Amino acid sequence: MTKEFDYKTRGVCSRMIHVTVEDDIVTDVRFFGGCNGNTQGVASLVKGMPVQEVIKRLDGIDCGGRGTSCPAQLANALKENI
Repeated sequence: MTKEFDYKTRGVCSRMIHVTVEDDIVTDVRFFGGCNGNTQGVASLVKGMPVQEVIKRLDGIDCGGRGTSCPAQLANALKENI
């Protein structure tokens, strides 16, 4: 089963994340806005990873004292939509 969704980020430079999950595996992630190199790197690293592993690794990462980050927002997106 494939699930695709958009997540409006909060408290970070990126504005939105588009995520595709197939059979509980992250198959595609695209960040809109934010630090292009960093968000592309995160997106590339999580492709092929189980959803729960992505959440476990990225949840709670902080960027510059904001209390969140683009990776943490990806974890939130998965928690709220899967």
